[in-house]
Amino acid sequence: MFTLAFIGLLGGLITGVSPCVLPMLPIIFFAGTAGKAAAPAGRSEGDVLVAEAPVEPRRDLRPLKIIAGIVVSFSLFTLTGSVILSALGLPDDFLRWGGLTVLTLVGLGLIFPALGHWIEKPFYRLPKINRNNNGAFVLGLGLGTLYVPCAGPVLAAITVAGATGNIGWQTVVLTVSFAIGAALPLLIFASAGSRISQRVKAYRDHARGFRIGGGIVMILLAVALAFNITDVIQRSLPSYTSGLEQKVAQNKTVQGALAPAIGGASADLAKCTPGAAELASCGAAPEFRGTQKWFNTPGGQPASIGALKGKVVLVDFWAYSCINCQRATPHLLAWDKAYRSLGLEIVGIHSPEFAFEKSAANVQSAVRKEGIRYPVGQDNDLATWTAYRNQYWPAKYLIDAKGTVRAINFGEGNYAQTEDQIRQLLKDANPSVQLPAAVDGSVKADVGVAGRTPETYLAYSRSTNLNGSGKLTPNKNVAFGLNPSQPDDTYSLGGTWNVGTQSVTSTQGSQARLNFNASKVYHVLSGQGTVTVSIPGEPDKTITVSGTPNAYQLVDKPTAERKTMTLTYSPGISAFTFSFG
Repeated sequence: MFTLAFIGLLGGLITGVSPCVLPMLPIIFFAGTAGKAAAPAGRSEGDVLVAEAPVEPRRDLRPLKIIAGIVVSFSLFTLTGSVILSALGLPDDFLRWGGLTVLTLVGLGLIFPALGHWIEKPFYRLPKINRNNNGAFVLGLGLGTLYVPCAGPVLAAITVAGATGNIGWQTVVLTVSFAIGAALPLLIFASAGSRISQRVKAYRDHARGFRIGGGIVMILLAVALAFNITDVIQRSLPSYTSGLEQKVAQNKTVQGALAPAIGGASADLAKCTPGAAELASCGAAPEFRGTQKWFNTPGGQPASIGALKGKVVLVDFWAYSCINCQRATPHLLAWDKAYRSLGLEIVGIHSPEFAFEKSAANVQSAVRKEGIRYPVGQDNDLATWTAYRNQYWPAKYLIDAKGTVRAINFGEGNYAQTEDQIRQLLKDANPSVQLPAAVDGSVKADVGVAGRTPETYLAYSRSTNLNGSGKLTPNKNVAFGLNPSQPDDTYSLGGTWNVGTQSVTSTQGSQARLNFNASKVYHVLSGQGTVTVSIPGEPDKTITVSGTPNAYQLVDKPTAERKTMTLTYSPGISAFTFSFG
């Protein structure tokens, strides 16, 4: 039990600092400030306030109650939400819209105190609720239905257990510990809001204005969440926690602890090592099963592995609200456009993380919004997911023309490698086929703004746009050489770097040279040390790096410019990506 709790807590903590929590942070912060501010110290004698020694503000339990509500709500509805909705005959997205309604009402209550009093009035009768914190737990319950964590192996195991009804004490421990881990970073923000409201004089002097501002922010965020506007911001950020998620997913102890969620179906699939560059032979591809509705097929008829023999098939497991999946979709669209006429068939299997993702209308809207033209099947009961022994969103299973699974990739990344494998299988199926140039390096969705340099990955598993001397060899110290004339939208490394699967780490004389076209340049770095940025015609800039992976801004210009920069790293700094704005 201790191992399961630790794995759940670790998975939750990784999720709690990932980009997917960003929409929750301002909500939690302003919810923390919504409690009553401390009264000034003193006693009244007639009409005169006589000062007394300052009184330590009473401990505000509102942040804890909000977070407790999130933990309870998320745990309960992740495991049993579908069962509850089905028993009550309610639509799959009822809980999500309920949470949005709660968030909107709380925002209105901050703006209009009389309405806030009316909303909280039903809770006055509950004897154990402190009147200064009325409704905080209920707000947390509502927020728990809106909290959509990034996908990972722990969440996948929880979701599979809930969807299949295989809920035991192990799953409950895993779920609660995951929810607590994911909520702890949120507690920091709620507590910060509470302390500001109690201790900062400027807030106490203008509390009414701050409450109105907080209410407006909550309502605006409710609208943004309702229309998925926040997805745009989340997609634009680098997936700085993906490396940690991958390590958790590939850890043997984690895999053993989560094994009951995988099941014994299609045991030959275990012969494929997720993320391996070499094609393997991992048994016959399981048939699609237990699906509810199909999109982009003739007459809405189900796709079939049997009917697709003779083609190279890429099965993509995804969920429409999963930010990791949204980042991967542009690569699938590019491959579909380049290789469909040459024998590639992509099949999307939409396996929902949460109850609201089971709505056929929501899935159809996402398919239309993303411009997906390949077949997509709804796997609401995770029957096909289980048949493929899947553990991740997104996940890709590559199947050859004979129907044999040849490669598996969990999570984001490895796009160039996956495309190479697709091309190899297309050649195996039809040696005379004339393949176009690889498309992965020019995926339009990575550009976002016309002409802007695409996001650039430095590590072995996801390297893109490297153009210089030296070869990325994982788990080794490699000597590189800078390109004296760096081609557009490429980079080179100089000096010696320790090459990893998710990042490269500087040693002695480590440098990088980057050619870019952008107004803003960000570099995801971790470790302790400095990075010196040199751009011809501009003064050098020194960036101080400290702590876990974070995005550091290297360039901030009003308009996009074509430039070449050279970066010099002190030893011990891990570099992950360059991204551009």
